Amino acid sequence: MEAPEVKVLPGDVARLRELARQVRETAESPKNQECLRLWRQHDIAGERPLFLVETDGGFPMVLPDYVPQCQEPWAQGQEQGLVATLLHAHNIGDDYPIEPWINIGWRLAISGYGVEQKVTRPDTSGALGAYHIEPPISDLAKEVGRLQPRTYAVDREATMREHALLSDVFAGILGVRIRHNPWWTLGLTWTAISLIGLENLMLYMYDEPEPLHHLMAFLRDDNLALVGWMEREGLLCANNENDYVGSGSRGYTSRLPQPDWRPGSPLRSRDLWTLIESQETVGVGPDLYAEFIFPYENAIAACFGGVYYGCCEPVHTRWDVLKGLANLQRVSVSPWCDEAFMAEALGTQYVYSRKPNPTLVSTEVFDEDVIRADVRHTLRLTKAFGNSVEVIMKDVHTLHGEPDRLTRWVRLAREVADEVYG
Repeated sequence: MEAPEVKVLPGDVARLRELARQVRETAESPKNQECLRLWRQHDIAGERPLFLVETDGGFPMVLPDYVPQCQEPWAQGQEQGLVATLLHAHNIGDDYPIEPWINIGWRLAISGYGVEQKVTRPDTSGALGAYHIEPPISDLAKEVGRLQPRTYAVDREATMREHALLSDVFAGILGVRIRHNPWWTLGLTWTAISLIGLENLMLYMYDEPEPLHHLMAFLRDDNLALVGWMEREGLLCANNENDYVGSGSRGYTSRLPQPDWRPGSPLRSRDLWTLIESQETVGVGPDLYAEFIFPYENAIAACFGGVYYGCCEPVHTRWDVLKGLANLQRVSVSPWCDEAFMAEALGTQYVYSRKPNPTLVSTEVFDEDVIRADVRHTLRLTKAFGNSVEVIMKDVHTLHGEPDRLTRWVRLAREVADEVYG
């Protein structure tokens, strides 16, 4: 939790300030202002499809010749973030909105559950490669008592030192905000699997239902305790602008914070978005999902103002259950979804958050006709059912040595959108 000692070199500051000026100019440009306008009314009535890409494979995939100009590691990290922002606007050309801010998060320390998980990776797997989890709980009925609620602490002084440093570096160009919450998802199943294993999660639904219910209730209560602590401490951060929401979307909405919130007051969980998902239970039928997963995740969803549901799971198979999720506003339509079913089901009530198959840009052949057909299929459905739609190309870990493929995908998608939407 301690903030690392930062060495600030004059040359690094000059480089960062020049990039920051470019970000500021881009944020103020007419093109970006129009992008912001489209995002701000996206959850009410989208005028046109919005396209986003994620560079999951990192800089070497998209900018193979990139060499940082800053000398110190801290400055290099800031430099890369600014370059990534400019990359969207000036190279990729998607609908990534740009705000004139640098965002940081509170320096938090959050413990584990009192048990140790062993992870084994092959020497060649890398950070995104295969690995084996040895769950710390092998007999849930006997060992569930080993689990301890997490504890947490905040280092406000370290956070404010970082804030002051950034404010000094970017003074007069970009503002600095504390604006980051410490979770990607408040879905429960990945955590459950890390504790008991995927196979046991499935088997316990039949063999040990009561201990499994006990575990899911424990994880629900533990997540709610973390959120409650942050709310009481005034640590919750707004996520209703260019904030990462759900699995790839942006947080713009006119519905948050709540109408009774007053500027300057602490934020409450009901003023925020959260992501709920259960992609690991793709093989679980809707009845078992409804019994063992949904009630516990729904209790968390009920505490938030807006919920984005899903990531990779084909949600059409459990839609009859999911449509009862509290505060649901956006739904992930993964490559394995029945698109026609979901377009009709979501209608004008929810945002249709489409995830095309990343193999379209990752395999040996970049087939423009196949890409056009894929986007055309989606957009014809979303237009027919009046969906507000965002199309997010994510989980891309290679571009097969062709760094411009994401740019080309955006261009093709826009051509199809013009064809379908006019």
